[in-house]
Amino acid sequence: MSHHLNFFIDGKWVDPVVPATLDVIDPSTEEAYTKISVGSKADVDRAVAAAKAAFPKFAQTTKAERLKLLKRILEVYNDRFEDIAQAVSQEMGAPITWAREAQAWAGRAHMESTIKALEDYEFSEQRGGTMVVKEPIGVCALITPWNWPLNQIVCKVAPAIAAGCTVVLKPSEIAPISGIIFSEVMEAAGTPKGVYNMINGTGPDVGQVMAGHPDVDMVSFTGSTRAGIIVAKTAADTVKRVAQELGGKSANIILPDADFAHAVKKGVEGCFGNSGQSCDAPTRMLVPASRHDEALAIAKDAAEAFKVGDPRSEDTQLGPVVSQIQFDKIQGLIESGIAEGATVVTGGNGRPGHLNRGYYVRPTVFGHVRPGMRIEKEEIFGPVLSVISYDDEDEAVKIANDTVYGLAAYVQSQDIGHARKVAGQLRAGQVSINYPDWDTFAPFGGYKQSGNGREYADWAIHDFLETKGIIGYGA
Repeated sequence: MSHHLNFFIDGKWVDPVVPATLDVIDPSTEEAYTKISVGSKADVDRAVAAAKAAFPKFAQTTKAERLKLLKRILEVYNDRFEDIAQAVSQEMGAPITWAREAQAWAGRAHMESTIKALEDYEFSEQRGGTMVVKEPIGVCALITPWNWPLNQIVCKVAPAIAAGCTVVLKPSEIAPISGIIFSEVMEAAGTPKGVYNMINGTGPDVGQVMAGHPDVDMVSFTGSTRAGIIVAKTAADTVKRVAQELGGKSANIILPDADFAHAVKKGVEGCFGNSGQSCDAPTRMLVPASRHDEALAIAKDAAEAFKVGDPRSEDTQLGPVVSQIQFDKIQGLIESGIAEGATVVTGGNGRPGHLNRGYYVRPTVFGHVRPGMRIEKEEIFGPVLSVISYDDEDEAVKIANDTVYGLAAYVQSQDIGHARKVAGQLRAGQVSINYPDWDTFAPFGGYKQSGNGREYADWAIHDFLETKGIIGYGA
Protein backbone atom coordinates (compact mmCIF):
# COMPACT_ATOMS: atom_id res chain seq x y z
CA MET A 1 0.00 0.00 0.00
CA SER A 2 1.31 3.44 -0.94
CA HIS A 3 1.57 6.01 1.84
CA HIS A 4 2.35 8.91 -0.49
CA LEU A 5 -0.80 10.75 0.57
CA ASN A 6 -0.42 10.04 4.30
CA PHE A 7 1.49 11.38 7.26
CA PHE A 8 2.89 9.20 10.05
CA ILE A 9 1.65 10.49 13.41
CA ASP A 10 1.44 8.72 16.77
CA GLY A 11 2.29 5.35 15.27
CA LYS A 12 -0.36 5.49 12.52
CA TRP A 13 -0.65 6.52 8.88
CA VAL A 14 -3.16 9.35 8.76
CA ASP A 15 -4.70 11.73 6.25
CA PRO A 16 -4.04 15.47 6.50
CA VAL A 17 -6.56 17.51 8.43
CA VAL A 18 -7.13 19.71 5.38
CA PRO A 19 -6.76 17.76 2.11
CA ALA A 20 -4.13 19.28 -0.18
CA THR A 21 -1.67 17.67 -2.59
CA LEU A 22 1.53 18.50 -4.42
CA ASP A 23 3.01 16.89 -7.52
CA VAL A 24 6.38 15.20 -7.20
CA ILE A 25 8.44 15.83 -10.32
CA ASP A 26 10.93 13.42 -11.88
CA PRO A 27 13.75 15.86 -12.80
CA SER A 28 14.95 13.63 -15.64
CA THR A 29 11.61 13.91 -17.46
CA GLU A 30 10.18 17.15 -15.97
CA GLU A 31 6.93 15.24 -15.40
CA ALA A 32 4.99 14.43 -12.23
CA TYR A 33 5.13 10.76 -11.29
CA THR A 34 3.19 10.82 -8.01
CA LYS A 35 1.55 13.17 -5.52
CA ILE A 36 2.04 13.75 -1.82
CA SER A 37 -0.21 15.37 0.74
CA VAL A 38 1.00 18.65 2.19
CA GLY A 39 0.21 19.66 5.72
CA SER A 40 -0.90 22.68 7.68
CA LYS A 41 -0.72 24.00 11.23
CA ALA A 42 -3.38 21.51 12.31
CA ASP A 43 -1.15 18.61 11.25
CA VAL A 44 1.84 20.11 13.04
CA ASP A 45 -0.25 20.47 16.19
CA ARG A 46 -1.26 16.79 16.00
CA ALA A 47 2.30 15.59 15.46
CA VAL A 48 3.81 17.77 18.16
CA ALA A 49 1.11 16.70 20.62
CA ALA A 50 1.93 13.04 19.91
CA ALA A 51 5.66 13.66 20.39
CA LYS A 52 5.04 15.61 23.59
CA ALA A 53 2.85 12.86 25.02
CA ALA A 54 5.44 10.19 24.20
CA PHE A 55 8.42 12.11 25.56
CA PRO A 56 8.21 11.48 29.34
CA LYS A 57 8.21 7.71 28.97
CA PHE A 58 10.75 7.56 26.13
CA ALA A 59 13.10 9.92 27.94
CA GLN A 60 13.29 7.36 30.76
CA THR A 61 14.29 4.45 28.53
CA THR A 62 17.71 2.97 29.11
CA LYS A 63 20.63 3.25 26.73
CA ALA A 64 20.29 -0.48 26.10
CA GLU A 65 16.64 -0.08 25.10
CA ARG A 66 17.44 2.73 22.68
CA LEU A 67 20.31 0.74 21.21
CA LYS A 68 17.97 -2.17 20.62
CA LEU A 69 15.55 0.12 18.79
CA LEU A 70 18.26 1.68 16.62
CA LYS A 71 19.57 -1.76 15.68
CA ARG A 72 16.06 -2.84 14.62
CA ILE A 73 15.74 0.33 12.54
CA LEU A 74 19.08 -0.43 10.86
CA GLU A 75 17.97 -3.98 10.10
CA VAL A 76 14.75 -2.83 8.44
CA TYR A 77 16.59 -0.02 6.64
CA ASN A 78 18.91 -2.61 5.10
CA ASP A 79 15.88 -4.67 4.05
CA ARG A 80 14.50 -1.60 2.24
CA PHE A 81 17.86 -0.43 0.88
CA GLU A 82 17.07 -0.87 -2.81
CA ASP A 83 13.63 0.74 -2.42
CA ILE A 84 15.31 3.75 -0.83
CA ALA A 85 17.92 3.99 -3.60
CA GLN A 86 15.29 3.79 -6.33
CA ALA A 87 13.20 6.47 -4.63
CA VAL A 88 16.14 8.86 -4.32
CA SER A 89 17.08 8.28 -7.95
CA GLN A 90 13.61 9.16 -9.18
CA GLU A 91 12.78 12.04 -6.85
CA MET A 92 16.05 13.95 -7.22
CA GLY A 93 17.58 12.51 -10.39
CA ALA A 94 20.56 10.85 -8.75
CA PRO A 95 22.19 8.22 -11.00
CA ILE A 96 21.11 4.87 -9.61
CA THR A 97 24.67 3.75 -8.88
CA TRP A 98 25.27 6.97 -6.94
CA ALA A 99 21.89 6.60 -5.23
CA ARG A 100 22.99 3.22 -3.90
CA GLU A 101 26.67 3.82 -3.19
CA ALA A 102 26.38 7.34 -1.76
CA GLN A 103 22.80 8.37 -0.99
CA ALA A 104 21.27 5.21 0.49
CA TRP A 105 24.68 4.15 1.83
CA ALA A 106 24.95 7.42 3.80
CA GLY A 107 21.78 6.66 5.74
CA ARG A 108 23.09 3.21 6.62
CA ALA A 109 26.53 4.53 7.56
CA HIS A 110 25.14 7.24 9.85
CA MET A 111 22.86 4.75 11.59
CA GLU A 112 25.83 2.45 12.18
CA SER A 113 27.97 5.35 13.44
CA THR A 114 25.25 6.54 15.80
CA ILE A 115 24.84 3.04 17.23
CA LYS A 116 28.59 2.78 17.85
CA ALA A 117 28.67 6.28 19.35
CA LEU A 118 25.76 5.48 21.66
CA GLU A 119 27.41 2.27 22.85
CA ASP A 120 30.38 4.36 24.01
CA TYR A 121 28.45 7.43 25.23
CA GLU A 122 28.43 8.35 28.92
CA PHE A 123 25.36 10.28 30.09
CA SER A 124 26.68 11.11 33.55
CA GLU A 125 29.94 12.22 35.15
CA GLN A 126 30.87 12.65 38.80
CA ARG A 127 32.76 15.90 39.53
CA GLY A 128 33.53 16.06 43.22
CA GLY A 129 30.22 16.28 45.03
CA THR A 130 28.30 17.14 41.84
CA MET A 131 26.81 14.70 39.39
CA VAL A 132 26.70 16.12 35.85
CA VAL A 133 24.00 14.41 33.82
CA LYS A 134 23.01 14.79 30.20
CA GLU A 135 19.29 14.49 29.54
CA PRO A 136 17.20 14.52 26.34
CA ILE A 137 16.20 18.04 25.38
CA GLY A 138 12.60 17.11 24.55
CA VAL A 139 10.46 17.34 21.41
CA CYS A 140 12.62 18.00 18.36
CA ALA A 141 11.51 19.44 15.02
CA LEU A 142 13.70 18.06 12.23
CA ILE A 143 13.64 19.83 8.87
CA THR A 144 15.67 18.17 6.12
CA PRO A 145 16.69 19.07 2.54
CA TRP A 146 16.31 17.41 -0.84
CA ASN A 147 19.96 17.09 -1.86
CA TRP A 148 21.00 14.33 0.57
CA PRO A 149 17.63 13.06 1.82
CA LEU A 150 18.67 9.96 3.78
CA ASN A 151 21.96 11.41 4.93
CA GLN A 152 20.19 14.29 6.64
CA ILE A 153 17.16 12.36 7.88
CA VAL A 154 19.31 9.75 9.62
CA CYS A 155 21.82 12.38 10.80
CA LYS A 156 18.99 13.92 12.80
CA VAL A 157 16.56 11.12 13.65
CA ALA A 158 19.16 8.59 14.86
CA PRO A 159 21.00 10.83 17.36
CA ALA A 160 17.74 12.34 18.61
CA ILE A 161 16.45 8.86 19.43
CA ALA A 162 19.85 7.89 20.85
CA ALA A 163 19.54 10.85 23.22
CA GLY A 164 15.99 9.88 24.26
CA CYS A 165 14.15 12.64 22.40
CA THR A 166 10.92 12.39 20.43
CA VAL A 167 10.73 13.92 16.95
CA VAL A 168 8.61 15.43 14.23
CA LEU A 169 10.28 15.18 10.81
CA LYS A 170 9.52 17.33 7.78
CA PRO A 171 11.36 15.96 4.74
CA SER A 172 11.78 18.18 1.70
CA GLU A 173 8.58 18.39 -0.31
CA ILE A 174 10.74 18.34 -3.46
CA ALA A 175 12.19 14.89 -2.70
CA PRO A 176 9.74 13.37 -0.21
CA ILE A 177 9.31 9.72 -1.21
CA SER A 178 12.50 8.47 0.42
CA GLY A 179 11.29 10.11 3.64
CA ILE A 180 8.00 8.23 3.39
CA ILE A 181 9.88 4.95 2.95
CA PHE A 182 12.04 5.84 5.95
CA SER A 183 8.85 6.34 7.94
CA GLU A 184 7.73 2.86 6.86
CA VAL A 185 11.09 1.62 8.17
CA MET A 186 10.45 3.30 11.51
CA GLU A 187 7.01 1.72 11.74
CA ALA A 188 8.24 -1.75 10.80
CA ALA A 189 11.04 -1.51 13.37
CA GLY A 190 8.45 -1.10 16.13
CA THR A 191 9.27 2.47 17.10
CA PRO A 192 7.00 3.34 20.06
CA LYS A 193 4.05 5.48 19.05
CA GLY A 194 4.63 9.19 19.17
CA VAL A 195 8.43 8.85 19.31
CA TYR A 196 8.77 9.40 15.56
CA ASN A 197 6.30 11.45 13.54
CA MET A 198 6.49 12.63 9.92
CA ILE A 199 4.60 15.36 8.04
CA ASN A 200 5.16 16.49 4.48
CA GLY A 201 4.63 20.08 3.48
CA THR A 202 6.20 23.37 2.49
CA GLY A 203 8.58 25.45 4.54
CA PRO A 204 6.13 28.29 5.26
CA ASP A 205 3.13 26.05 5.99
CA VAL A 206 4.85 23.31 8.01
CA GLY A 207 8.52 24.05 8.64
CA GLN A 208 8.02 27.53 10.09
CA VAL A 209 5.08 26.35 12.17
CA MET A 210 7.26 23.60 13.64
CA ALA A 211 10.07 26.07 14.34
CA GLY A 212 7.74 28.42 16.21
CA HIS A 213 5.65 25.81 18.02
CA PRO A 214 5.67 26.40 21.80
CA ASP A 215 5.81 22.67 22.55
CA VAL A 216 8.91 22.08 20.41
CA ASP A 217 12.13 22.25 22.45
CA MET A 218 14.67 22.15 19.63
CA VAL A 219 14.84 22.66 15.87
CA SER A 220 17.47 20.93 13.74
CA PHE A 221 17.48 22.42 10.26
CA THR A 222 19.50 21.73 7.12
CA GLY A 223 19.01 23.92 4.08
CA SER A 224 19.87 27.29 2.64
CA THR A 225 21.22 30.12 4.74
CA ARG A 226 18.24 32.23 3.69
CA ALA A 227 15.77 29.66 5.04
CA GLY A 228 17.92 29.02 8.11
CA ILE A 229 17.69 32.67 9.11
CA ILE A 230 13.89 32.48 8.90
CA VAL A 231 13.87 29.33 11.05
CA ALA A 232 16.13 30.92 13.66
CA LYS A 233 14.06 34.10 13.85
CA THR A 234 10.86 32.08 14.15
CA ALA A 235 12.32 29.89 16.90
CA ALA A 236 13.65 32.86 18.86
CA ASP A 237 10.25 33.81 20.24
CA THR A 238 10.18 30.63 22.33
CA VAL A 239 13.94 30.60 23.05
CA LYS A 240 14.39 27.06 21.76
CA ARG A 241 17.69 25.58 20.70
CA VAL A 242 18.38 25.77 16.97
CA ALA A 243 21.03 23.65 15.25
CA GLN A 244 21.66 24.57 11.63
CA GLU A 245 23.70 23.18 8.74
CA LEU A 246 23.44 25.74 5.97
CA GLY A 247 25.18 26.83 2.78
CA GLY A 248 28.80 26.62 1.70
CA LYS A 249 31.32 27.88 -0.83
CA SER A 250 34.24 25.62 -0.07
CA ALA A 251 37.76 26.38 -1.21
CA ASN A 252 40.09 23.64 -2.44
CA ILE A 253 43.67 24.86 -2.08
CA ILE A 254 46.06 22.94 -4.31
CA LEU A 255 49.53 23.74 -2.98
CA PRO A 256 52.52 23.89 -5.34
CA ASP A 257 53.96 20.58 -4.09
CA ALA A 258 50.73 18.61 -4.67
CA ASP A 259 50.46 15.78 -7.19
CA PHE A 260 48.92 18.30 -9.56
CA ALA A 261 47.21 16.09 -12.14
CA HIS A 262 45.67 13.92 -9.43
CA ALA A 263 44.66 16.86 -7.24
CA VAL A 264 42.92 18.77 -10.04
CA LYS A 265 41.12 15.69 -11.40
CA LYS A 266 39.88 14.66 -7.95
CA GLY A 267 38.84 18.24 -7.26
CA VAL A 268 36.62 18.25 -10.35
CA GLU A 269 35.09 14.94 -9.32
CA GLY A 270 34.44 16.26 -5.81
CA CYS A 271 32.76 19.38 -7.14
CA PHE A 272 30.57 17.49 -9.62
CA GLY A 273 29.47 14.64 -7.33
CA ASN A 274 25.71 14.59 -6.70
CA SER A 275 25.41 16.93 -9.74
CA GLY A 276 27.16 19.58 -7.66
CA GLN A 277 24.29 19.63 -5.16
CA SER A 278 26.31 19.33 -1.95
CA CYS A 279 26.76 22.15 0.54
CA ASP A 280 30.37 21.10 1.20
CA ALA A 281 31.38 20.64 -2.46
CA PRO A 282 34.87 22.00 -3.31
CA THR A 283 33.53 24.57 -5.78
CA ARG A 284 36.43 27.05 -5.63
CA MET A 285 39.71 25.51 -6.82
CA LEU A 286 42.70 27.65 -5.85
CA VAL A 287 45.85 26.97 -7.90
CA PRO A 288 49.28 28.64 -8.20
CA ALA A 289 49.11 31.44 -10.79
CA SER A 290 52.02 29.95 -12.71
CA ARG A 291 50.09 26.69 -13.22
CA HIS A 292 46.63 28.10 -13.91
CA ASP A 293 46.52 27.06 -17.57
CA GLU A 294 47.83 23.60 -16.70
CA ALA A 295 45.05 23.23 -14.16
CA LEU A 296 42.43 24.29 -16.73
CA ALA A 297 43.62 21.65 -19.22
CA ILE A 298 43.39 18.88 -16.60
CA ALA A 299 40.03 20.12 -15.33
CA LYS A 300 38.64 20.29 -18.88
CA ASP A 301 39.54 16.65 -19.54
CA ALA A 302 38.13 15.55 -16.20
CA ALA A 303 34.84 17.40 -16.71
CA GLU A 304 34.34 16.15 -20.23
CA ALA A 305 34.87 12.56 -19.08
CA PHE A 306 31.62 12.63 -17.07
CA LYS A 307 28.78 10.67 -18.63
CA VAL A 308 25.62 12.76 -18.31
CA GLY A 309 22.27 11.09 -18.86
CA ASP A 310 19.40 8.94 -17.65
CA PRO A 311 19.64 8.31 -13.88
CA ARG A 312 18.26 4.81 -14.44
CA SER A 313 21.32 3.77 -16.43
CA GLU A 314 23.90 1.99 -14.30
CA ASP A 315 26.81 3.80 -15.98
CA THR A 316 25.46 7.35 -15.76
CA GLN A 317 27.73 9.55 -13.64
CA LEU A 318 25.85 12.85 -13.71
CA GLY A 319 22.08 13.17 -13.58
CA PRO A 320 19.90 16.26 -13.69
CA VAL A 321 19.65 18.86 -10.98
CA VAL A 322 16.54 18.60 -8.85
CA SER A 323 14.11 21.20 -10.24
CA GLN A 324 13.32 23.90 -12.76
CA ILE A 325 14.03 26.52 -10.10
CA GLN A 326 17.46 25.04 -9.47
CA PHE A 327 18.20 24.71 -13.20
CA ASP A 328 17.27 28.34 -13.83
CA LYS A 329 19.38 29.57 -10.91
CA ILE A 330 22.43 27.70 -12.20
CA GLN A 331 21.93 29.00 -15.74
CA GLY A 332 21.73 32.55 -14.41
CA LEU A 333 24.98 32.16 -12.49
CA ILE A 334 26.75 30.67 -15.52
CA GLU A 335 25.59 33.70 -17.51
CA SER A 336 26.96 36.00 -14.82
CA GLY A 337 30.34 34.27 -14.97
CA ILE A 338 30.52 34.86 -18.70
CA ALA A 339 29.36 38.48 -18.35
CA GLU A 340 31.96 39.20 -15.64
CA GLY A 341 34.79 37.94 -17.80
CA ALA A 342 35.60 34.45 -16.57
CA THR A 343 36.76 31.94 -19.18
CA VAL A 344 34.43 29.06 -20.05
CA VAL A 345 36.86 26.17 -20.31
CA THR A 346 34.12 23.62 -20.96
CA GLY A 347 30.35 23.48 -20.59
CA GLY A 348 28.37 26.68 -20.34
CA ASN A 349 24.71 27.47 -20.74
CA GLY A 350 21.95 25.04 -21.66
CA ARG A 351 21.61 21.27 -21.58
CA PRO A 352 24.16 18.83 -22.94
CA GLY A 353 23.56 18.54 -26.68
CA HIS A 354 22.29 14.95 -26.62
CA LEU A 355 19.46 15.73 -24.18
CA ASN A 356 16.27 17.63 -25.02
CA ARG A 357 14.41 17.43 -21.72
CA GLY A 358 15.18 17.12 -18.04
CA TYR A 359 16.98 19.56 -15.76
CA TYR A 360 20.42 18.60 -17.03
CA VAL A 361 23.28 21.08 -16.64
CA ARG A 362 26.41 20.94 -18.79
CA PRO A 363 29.44 20.09 -16.60
CA THR A 364 31.11 23.50 -16.52
CA VAL A 365 34.59 24.71 -15.63
CA PHE A 366 35.39 28.42 -15.39
CA GLY A 367 38.98 29.64 -15.51
CA HIS A 368 40.51 33.02 -14.63
CA VAL A 369 37.85 33.56 -11.98
CA ARG A 370 38.57 36.59 -9.83
CA PRO A 371 37.58 37.04 -6.18
CA GLY A 372 34.32 38.96 -5.98
CA MET A 373 32.71 37.49 -9.09
CA ARG A 374 29.26 36.05 -8.40
CA ILE A 375 30.39 32.56 -9.35
CA GLU A 376 33.20 32.90 -6.80
CA LYS A 377 30.99 34.26 -4.00
CA GLU A 378 27.55 32.63 -4.37
CA GLU A 379 26.59 29.01 -3.77
CA ILE A 380 25.70 27.65 -7.21
CA PHE A 381 24.59 24.12 -6.25
CA GLY A 382 25.29 22.62 -9.65
CA PRO A 383 28.19 21.04 -11.56
CA VAL A 384 30.08 24.31 -11.95
CA LEU A 385 33.73 24.74 -10.89
CA SER A 386 35.57 28.05 -10.52
CA VAL A 387 39.37 27.98 -10.87
CA ILE A 388 41.13 30.89 -9.14
CA SER A 389 44.81 31.86 -9.13
CA TYR A 390 46.93 32.75 -6.12
CA ASP A 391 50.47 34.16 -5.97
CA ASP A 392 51.51 32.76 -2.61
CA GLU A 393 50.18 30.68 0.25
CA ASP A 394 49.07 33.65 2.33
CA GLU A 395 46.94 34.88 -0.56
CA ALA A 396 45.43 31.40 -1.00
CA VAL A 397 44.37 31.32 2.66
CA LYS A 398 43.01 34.85 2.44
CA ILE A 399 40.89 34.04 -0.63
CA ALA A 400 39.68 30.79 0.94
CA ASN A 401 38.53 32.59 4.08
CA ASP A 402 37.04 35.59 2.28
CA THR A 403 33.49 34.22 2.24
CA VAL A 404 30.40 34.49 4.43
CA TYR A 405 30.41 30.69 4.58
CA GLY A 406 32.58 28.28 6.55
CA LEU A 407 31.28 24.75 6.16
CA ALA A 408 34.21 22.92 4.58
CA ALA A 409 37.62 23.42 3.00
CA TYR A 410 40.18 21.23 1.27
CA VAL A 411 43.99 21.20 1.14
CA GLN A 412 46.16 19.19 -1.26
CA SER A 413 49.87 18.68 -0.60
CA GLN A 414 52.41 15.86 -0.61
CA ASP A 415 53.84 17.31 2.62
CA ILE A 416 51.32 16.36 5.33
CA GLY A 417 52.89 18.70 7.86
CA HIS A 418 52.55 21.60 5.44
CA ALA A 419 48.95 20.65 4.69
CA ARG A 420 48.13 20.54 8.41
CA LYS A 421 49.59 24.02 8.88
CA VAL A 422 47.40 25.43 6.10
CA ALA A 423 44.35 23.52 7.37
CA GLY A 424 44.80 25.18 10.76
CA GLN A 425 44.42 28.62 9.16
CA LEU A 426 41.14 27.89 7.40
CA ARG A 427 37.90 29.14 8.95
CA ALA A 428 35.75 26.11 8.26
CA GLY A 429 34.07 23.45 10.36
CA GLN A 430 35.63 20.59 8.46
CA VAL A 431 38.91 20.58 6.52
CA SER A 432 39.88 17.59 4.37
CA ILE A 433 43.49 16.86 3.45
CA ASN A 434 44.29 14.96 0.24
CA TYR A 435 40.75 13.71 -0.44
CA PRO A 436 40.24 11.29 2.47
CA ASP A 437 37.38 8.82 2.68
CA TRP A 438 34.11 10.07 4.16
CA ASP A 439 34.39 9.90 7.97
CA THR A 440 30.96 9.59 9.58
CA PHE A 441 32.54 9.97 13.05
CA ALA A 442 34.07 13.39 12.31
CA PRO A 443 32.15 16.49 13.46
CA PHE A 444 30.22 18.08 10.60
CA GLY A 445 28.97 21.66 10.71
CA GLY A 446 29.95 25.18 9.87
CA TYR A 447 31.47 28.45 10.92
CA LYS A 448 29.91 31.83 10.11
CA GLN A 449 26.80 31.70 7.89
CA SER A 450 27.21 27.96 7.34
CA GLY A 451 25.43 27.34 10.62
CA ASN A 452 26.02 26.15 14.17
CA GLY A 453 25.96 22.87 16.01
CA ARG A 454 27.58 19.67 14.80
CA GLU A 455 26.27 16.46 13.28
CA TYR A 456 27.55 12.86 12.98
CA ALA A 457 27.94 10.22 15.69
CA ASP A 458 28.51 11.45 19.27
CA TRP A 459 28.76 15.08 18.12
CA ALA A 460 25.11 14.91 17.07
CA ILE A 461 23.96 13.07 20.19
CA HIS A 462 25.47 15.87 22.26
CA ASP A 463 23.40 18.50 20.43
CA PHE A 464 20.15 16.76 21.44
CA LEU A 465 20.99 16.80 25.17
CA GLU A 466 20.61 19.25 28.03
CA THR A 467 23.26 19.37 30.77
CA LYS A 468 22.16 19.26 34.42
CA GLY A 469 24.30 19.59 37.53
CA ILE A 470 23.02 17.81 40.65
CA ILE A 471 24.97 19.51 43.43
CA GLY A 472 25.37 17.75 46.76
CA TYR A 473 25.01 14.38 45.03
CA GLY A 474 27.89 12.98 47.04
CA ALA A 475 31.24 11.57 46.04
